[in-house]
Amino acid sequence: MRTTVLLIQLFLVAAVVSSCSQSEGSTHKQSDSQGISEDSLLNLVQYQTFQYFWDGAEPVSGMARERYHTDDIYPSHDKDIITSGGSGFGVMAIIVGIERGFITREQGVQRLEKIVSFLEKADSFHGVWPHWWFGPTGKVQAFSQKDDGGDLVETSFMAAGLIAARQYLNKGNSQEKALAARMNTLWENIEFDWHTQGQNVLYWHWSPNYAWDMNFDVRGYNECLIMYVLAASSPTHGITPAVYDEGWARGGIIAEDTTYYGLETVVNHYENDDSPVGPLFWAHYSYLGLNPKGLKDKYADYWKLNQNHALIHYRHSVENPNEFKGYGPKTWGLTSSYSMRGYAGHRPDRDLGVVSPTAALSSFPYTPKESMAMLKYLYEEADTLVGKYGPYDAFSHENNWMLPRYLAIDQGPIPVMIENYRSGLIWDLFMSAPEIQQGLKKLGFTYE
Repeated sequence: MRTTVLLIQLFLVAAVVSSCSQSEGSTHKQSDSQGISEDSLLNLVQYQTFQYFWDGAEPVSGMARERYHTDDIYPSHDKDIITSGGSGFGVMAIIVGIERGFITREQGVQRLEKIVSFLEKADSFHGVWPHWWFGPTGKVQAFSQKDDGGDLVETSFMAAGLIAARQYLNKGNSQEKALAARMNTLWENIEFDWHTQGQNVLYWHWSPNYAWDMNFDVRGYNECLIMYVLAASSPTHGITPAVYDEGWARGGIIAEDTTYYGLETVVNHYENDDSPVGPLFWAHYSYLGLNPKGLKDKYADYWKLNQNHALIHYRHSVENPNEFKGYGPKTWGLTSSYSMRGYAGHRPDRDLGVVSPTAALSSFPYTPKESMAMLKYLYEEADTLVGKYGPYDAFSHENNWMLPRYLAIDQGPIPVMIENYRSGLIWDLFMSAPEIQQGLKKLGFTYE
C-alpha cells in the first residue's frame, strides 16, 4: 500500500516537472528507472519541501510562515507570522524550484518580486530585518520581549538568499535585471558595521525600544559564520578582519578542537556551551550558499569540519549509547527542532531520543550514502512521518511520538542542500558574487 502511494506521488511530481519543462525548455532529466529510483526520491522530497515556501507561503508577503501545523493545535495568529531567515532559505528554494521544473521561471520571478516589494516596505532597523514580522502588515512581531528590532543573524540568511537570487537574475531580461538591482540595494542597505558597537565583534540584536540590552555578542563556532562573511563582503557597511579574528575566532581559540566518536571536530564547539559538537543545523545554515568544498582559512578546513560533524551524528545513532528505540543507520541526525518538551536543541550529548529528518537530509553533500538511507526509510518504510510538505519536523520511536508540524528553518535547508549535492546550483550562484569573493579574501580564506 505504501509503495502504491509513493508511486502515485512520484508520478504527480513527474507530471508537474514535465509540464513546466516543456513550457520553459528545461534541461531537467527524468530517471529512466521504472521503479522507485534514488533520483526520483530526491525529486519528490525536493518538490514537497519546496512547496512549503510556494504553496504554503503567507499570501500577502510571499514570505515563509514561521511554522505550519497540520494538527488542530494551531493558533490562528501563527499563520500570519513570517520569518526573515526561513524566507531567505525559501528564496533559494524558489531558484531550485525553477531549475527543477516545479514552477516556470516567470512564476518564480513573480514570487521573488512580491518578496522584494515586501522587504522594501517592511519594518527594518539600520537596514537589518527582524526575526519575525506580521505578514499582512510588515510590522515587526517580537520574537521575545527585547527581541523586537534588528536580528543580524536572520538578516544574513535572507541576504545570502538575495545575493544568490541576484546572481541568478542579473543576466536575464530587463525585468529580471531590474529585480536583481532592487535585491542588491536591500543587501547594501544592511548596516553590519552598526552591529559592532565600535568593538571587534558583531552583536546579534538591536532594538528601537531596548537598544543593545540583549547584549548577545556572537563569538565562537555556531551557525553564524555566514554573518561574518557577509559583513566582511559588504561594499557599503563592511567590517575589518579584526572583527572576525578577535570576535568570531576568539583570537584563535576557535581552532582548539577535540576528537569525538573517533573524528576530529576541527573547531572548538565549546564556545557557547560544553557540548563537543553542536546540533547539525550548524553544518547547514551558513553553507546553503557558502560552499565549504575547498574552503579553508587559518582556523579550519570547512569541508572536513562539516563532513565530520555529520558523521559524528551518524556514528552516535549507530552506536546508540542511550539504547533509544529506532536509532540506527537508517534513522539518524539531531538538530534543533520540536520535541516532546517543546522546541529543543538536540545533539549527541543532549539526546532526548528525537530524530529530526532535516539533520540527515540537509547533510546530503557531506554524507550522501548515509543520508540516502534516511530518505529511503522515511518514504519507503515510515508510513506516518511524511506529509504534503515533506518529512515532518521530528519524531521519536523511543517515546512513540510525532507531531504533523513543520518549521521553515528546518524545511528550507532540505531542497537547497540536496540541490547543492546534485548540481552545486546555489553554491555556484552565491560564490560567483564578486563581493563575496573579495570578502573571503579579506578574511584570509582560500577557495579551491
